[in-house]
Amino acid sequence: MPRNKEIKKVLVIGSGPIVIGQAAEFDYAGTQACRSLKEEGLEVVLLNSNPATIMTDKDIADKVYIEPLTVEVVEQLIMKENPDSVLPTLGGQAALNLAMELEERGFFKEHNVRLIGTTAQTIKKAEDRLEFKSTMEKIGEPCAASLVVESVEDGIEFAEKIGYPVVLRPAYTLGGSGGGIAHDRRQLVEILENGLRLSRVGQVLVERCIAGWKEIEYEVMRDAAGNCITVCNMENIDPVGVHTGDSIVVAPSQTLGDKEYQMLRTSALNIISELNITGGCNVQYALNPESFEYCVIEVNPRVSRSSALASKATGYPIAKVAAKIALGYTLDEIKNAVTKKTYASFEPMLDYCVVKIPRLPFDKFISAKRTLTTQMKATGEVMSICDNFEGALMKAIRSLEQHVDSLMSYDFSHLSREELMNALDVVDDQRIWKIAEAVRRGIPYTEIHKITKIDIWFIDKIANLVEMEQSLRACAPRVASGRGGIGKELLKEAKRLEFPDEVIARLTGLTERQVHDLRMVYGITASYKMVDTCAAEFAAETPYYYSVFGSENEVEETSGKKKVLVLGSGPIRIGQGIEFDFCSVHCTWAFAKEGYETIIINNNPETVSTDFDIADKLYFEPLTPEDVESIVDLEKPDGAVVQFGGQTAIKLTEALMKMGVPILGTKAEDVDAAEDRELFDEILEKCQIPRPTGGTVFTAEEAKTVANRLGYPVLVRPSYVLGGQGMQIAINDNDIEEFIGIINQIAQDHPILVDKYLQGKEIEVDAVCDGEDILIPGIMEHIERAGIHSGDSISVYPAKSISDKTKRTIEEYTRRLAKSLHVIGLINIQFIVCGEEVYVIEVNPRSSRTVPYISKVTGIPIVPLATKVIIGHKIKELGYTPGLQPEADYYAVKMPVFSFEKIRDADISLGPEMKSTGECLGIAKTFDEALYKAFLGAGIKLPKFSNMIMTVRDEDKDEAVEIGKRFEKIGYKIFATKGTAEALTEAGVKAIAVNKIEQSTPNLMDLILGHKIDLVIDTPPQGAEHSKDGFVIRRSAIETGVNVLTAIDTAKALITSLENTDIQKLTLVDIAKIQAV
Repeated sequence: MPRNKEIKKVLVIGSGPIVIGQAAEFDYAGTQACRSLKEEGLEVVLLNSNPATIMTDKDIADKVYIEPLTVEVVEQLIMKENPDSVLPTLGGQAALNLAMELEERGFFKEHNVRLIGTTAQTIKKAEDRLEFKSTMEKIGEPCAASLVVESVEDGIEFAEKIGYPVVLRPAYTLGGSGGGIAHDRRQLVEILENGLRLSRVGQVLVERCIAGWKEIEYEVMRDAAGNCITVCNMENIDPVGVHTGDSIVVAPSQTLGDKEYQMLRTSALNIISELNITGGCNVQYALNPESFEYCVIEVNPRVSRSSALASKATGYPIAKVAAKIALGYTLDEIKNAVTKKTYASFEPMLDYCVVKIPRLPFDKFISAKRTLTTQMKATGEVMSICDNFEGALMKAIRSLEQHVDSLMSYDFSHLSREELMNALDVVDDQRIWKIAEAVRRGIPYTEIHKITKIDIWFIDKIANLVEMEQSLRACAPRVASGRGGIGKELLKEAKRLEFPDEVIARLTGLTERQVHDLRMVYGITASYKMVDTCAAEFAAETPYYYSVFGSENEVEETSGKKKVLVLGSGPIRIGQGIEFDFCSVHCTWAFAKEGYETIIINNNPETVSTDFDIADKLYFEPLTPEDVESIVDLEKPDGAVVQFGGQTAIKLTEALMKMGVPILGTKAEDVDAAEDRELFDEILEKCQIPRPTGGTVFTAEEAKTVANRLGYPVLVRPSYVLGGQGMQIAINDNDIEEFIGIINQIAQDHPILVDKYLQGKEIEVDAVCDGEDILIPGIMEHIERAGIHSGDSISVYPAKSISDKTKRTIEEYTRRLAKSLHVIGLINIQFIVCGEEVYVIEVNPRSSRTVPYISKVTGIPIVPLATKVIIGHKIKELGYTPGLQPEADYYAVKMPVFSFEKIRDADISLGPEMKSTGECLGIAKTFDEALYKAFLGAGIKLPKFSNMIMTVRDEDKDEAVEIGKRFEKIGYKIFATKGTAEALTEAGVKAIAVNKIEQSTPNLMDLILGHKIDLVIDTPPQGAEHSKDGFVIRRSAIETGVNVLTAIDTAKALITSLENTDIQKLTLVDIAKIQAV
């Protein structure tokens, strides 16, 4: 069927801010789909609340609304724009839920809007647990014994009938939110209460637990004519019981026999035909390893996390094809954009192996539980491609950037045999390292399999890597005595298994350079293969490469154009998110426009930068010096850009210079000057710019001396970090000892900084500098006082509470700093303003996480400008007047979004270490409405019950009284702990005193668990000694879905927004129309 001609204007709904369970894979899919719709000449209107991604860029859709994803906003947007169709299958669960709600209300029908991509009927059949079960029974597909319950009592009755353990899954939630495995009645009640609350329809599925079976996924496509294909099948190394987003995943599956593979493939195609799915779909199975018994776990009738992985693993552009199918095309009419010869109806075949490993946030949350369950915890993932499983696993491990480079990185050798057996039973992120240790001890594979339920095939592959370690270690005595080194065959095999030179050097006692030179003598070098979807039956036309050892090279040599190497930012983690991918993509496009050949190196399957058509060549490789060097030797680029890939790219600067690759833009020594305390102090003195006083130390003793000289409170942090990692505020000597202990757990090559901690307004600036002039798009002000990480603060543009004189000072200081650091390209500076005094706290001569946000709200394309400046253009010739640009006549508020409920036992109080996973934006003519929209986008929709709890530290009591008065005015009933209640009552605010947690009931805990509280305002005292009490209050509130604010300024902002705004009357702003003033 050719395209449906009635579709002319489509509203695409995005997935909103990045949270654990719904990350960048939807932005990648959404971006690809929007571009695919625009190719067809349609008008595309986009709604998404996330300012950090390339998806909400004005190049992607015709109209872009960065507005909260709520039913009211979608209704008002449809009335304003009048689209004829809505495409909800590319925005994850958030978009599906919105579409379902509007469909059920009859709103789409009333306004003649159709759902394309998937019908409401299909979504219901797949998402609604009861409908799904009856559909499966109808076509004879097995599911685990289960029952949908709407109350705790029914849950207990059913669970005790089928026997524990049981799995609980709430309907219509994402990333396994609120689900879990219950082994007894107590656990069941706890998970059920929470799950019933989180589900959009108050339903939870209780089912027989099949933990320990293999988890297999199929990614399938179907069109309206009923043509079906499987794009890819994947196998989780971890058995059922660990969320697929937290599992190590292998594609294609490695341990299925042909019979099992065909049986599940037939089943998957049956299911999508019965559900009448059009577009991409993901089916998850549990397969009993002992027999051919299987059950269907779930079906996602939308593009999912696995589709992003399947797309990158096979080179089959799932989202692009899904968008074309939504318009009415069939698979045999759509050309495959990778081969340009075959059609989309041709099933991909893989002659290589792909491994995905999740990036878990436990390095940020030291107190959190590391165990993995059906509730997803990963913030991002890495993927690697190789021609053998062992090699792919080794490459993926070193791509994680978590100080791991082999199966020896976590040491379990101190455990006794019994302790090791117990440790194997714990499912956490270090499990494959434990298996490696068990293999080293000679524990039989069958025994390891019995405990872990991981297939023996995988255990055997891990054993191959362990055997290689032992063979290399056996060379050490020969090397030490000078009687020889590593034989050619052994080295060749070690490299085939992707052992890095550094690890080979550590095992044999050679130096890394000796290993490298030995490889050159033997002629053992990396060669690059192309990802072609058809196992080389047809030539692929898009240059998308992975490295292997011991094979011939498939890279076409190119010359003529100048070549530039753009280094990506690796996996998404807290502190380094999708913003850096936005910068990498824009930088690549800008270089291409200037006539350069562009090369990207990155290893993150969920992002736009690793899409097949962004750069001229894409290398899907780990971002380590050795892996980059192999590419440099082959491509010989004319320069590399490191200032757009976050800390990952910056860390490679020195290695690139040693390889003789020129660093484009700001020079490496100037980047060092900004990080090195002594050099930086000299520069500040030369520029006559004040900064908080401080010093550099290596030990706790030195730190205490400095701290006592400055007077507490002080800020303690390691140098060279991103996202404030390891930063703490210390109020006494004990804190210093504790904090320095934590920082020194990871060996430090650089000193630790101790500074006087100033409380003032925090101001942030991003600027472009060309060596002579600077361009500042706008000044951003944080609502929270200094001391909370800038990524976790609510940020306002234009800055509204500083004087013009201060703005001029900030502009002047930025100019002086950019000049004395010889910045070419981007610079980000953070200031503290106390009265009219301006201090500098931090300077980063690279792109920062506020770049996408400030570019979108001012209409000034900072990254393309910075790229042109790096190439050698000047700001004046690009048509801009240097200096601070005129302010806009509206307000834009950036609001951080957290994923705390996903990570058990993590402390959620905000401080100088970053904890948010994503952000959303509110734009409006008035500050109040912009703020209200930002809270709405972050999911804070109040009032619900109009009850709140306040418990604040002494220094906040006066401000708390003010806030209490205002909440009381809009009808809130206030509960407070003793001290806070007394302060409120004294000032004439009615407050009900409540007991603290350790006191008798009714206490705070009972209130929170009673599910009738909207909001908790709890400001914890500073320092390491803060009470366990506050921690428990904050955790319990988060886990029962109550909004918790831990900074008094955030509370002030919230009440301001609630006083003055009506959800039915929002003004919607199309940011594609925003021009630079």
